[in-house]
Formats: sequence, C-alpha cells, structure tokens
Amino acid sequence: MARRCQVTGKGVMSGNNVSHANNRTRRRFLPNIQETSLLSDALGRMIRLKLSTSAIRTIEHNGGLDAYLVKAKPADLSLEARRLKKQIEKAQARAAA
Repeated sequence: MARRCQVTGKGVMSGNNVSHANNRTRRRFLPNIQETSLLSDALGRMIRLKLSTSAIRTIEHNGGLDAYLVKAKPADLSLEARRLKKQIEKAQARAAA
C-alpha cells in the first residue's frame, strides 16, 4: 500500500532519532492514511480514496468532496484528484444544462 494521500499528496518523510548522547539514527515519519468512502453529489456515488486525516478534516470543513475539489487549484492536487475534479466539473455542467 502506497503511503500517500490521494488528494493532498502528503507522503512519508524521513528524519533522525536523536538520543540523549546525541547519536543519530535514521527513521521514517509515516502519514496517518485512512481508506475512506466519500459521497460525491455530482456523480451520485461513493468515491473510495486513501486520504490523510488532515485531508479528511479539510474536505469536511469545505462542505464535502465536490466543493473541496472545485475550489482547489489543480497544481495543489495529485493526479488522481485532478481526474476526479474533471469528472465532477463535467457532471455539474451536465446538471446545469
């Protein structure tokens, strides 16, 4: 399982464990990735994504998956999220017409 958020792109970071004697050993900081299902109102179905907990909070704060993706800049989104954003925008355009 790739430890990367599908919306924000947050992934594994590395650093050091530092002992009292100032010895340094390499370690990994793993993101808190959860597999969740979010409802897309425009597509009318559940979308399964692997998201970081901070991304889940941000999506809920912005009013759901559709609202978050439409508002977000494409440069800030991962490739999967950009594809999903296009699908949602097309579905909203069809619904408006």
